[in-house]
Amino acid sequence: MSETSHAEAYVDPGTPEEQSRRQFMANATIVLGTAIGLVLAIPLIDYSIPGKEIEELSGASWAALDANAWKSLASSDTPAKISFSHRTQDGYFAPASTDDYVWGLRMSDAQWQQMQRDRSDLFGSAPAAAHVKYENQIYVGGFIIFSSVCPHLGCRFAWDASKGEHGRFFCPCHNSEFTRDGEHVGGPAPRGLDPLPLREQSGAAQITWIRYKSSTPDRIVVSYA
Repeated sequence: MSETSHAEAYVDPGTPEEQSRRQFMANATIVLGTAIGLVLAIPLIDYSIPGKEIEELSGASWAALDANAWKSLASSDTPAKISFSHRTQDGYFAPASTDDYVWGLRMSDAQWQQMQRDRSDLFGSAPAAAHVKYENQIYVGGFIIFSSVCPHLGCRFAWDASKGEHGRFFCPCHNSEFTRDGEHVGGPAPRGLDPLPLREQSGAAQITWIRYKSSTPDRIVVSYA
């Protein structure tokens, strides 16, 4: 056998049946790969849409605040850190109990009226105000609850009695500052502190934990718990 005929044996396209079988396998591989890609991509796309997982997994629910901390708040004008537990769930894991905390403060009717004047992001004509659909549940029994999540980039802020004239909420991550009623007065935060729905049920104070989208002046719900 010559060198030419020996080399040509490796490029022989084969019989029509063999060519057809190879083409079928190639097409099947492409179709299967595309299908797997879509199956993986769809959940990721859905999960990236703010609020979509909320509708599918859970609605708003109520969690009891720590009774001792709540009782101490009733006799103090200083904002208090109050713990609670809530159940969390996403599309990939079983529900789990999570310990968290909020900031509560006692407020007089005069202070509440002042807050309504100061917080245009909640009660004014700003777009963010349209997202507060539970205004009658913000100020309940002389108390208000704020989410402990800074609206800038999701860090946790704390009450600092040494700042300002009467103390301020201060976020150490990027130095955002807020007055006692949550008005934004310094730093890069795009809006004031986010209040949470509050209610009394069978003698216990309860809240709905809401996670809002960070870094936007609009108050957009990301998740409930």
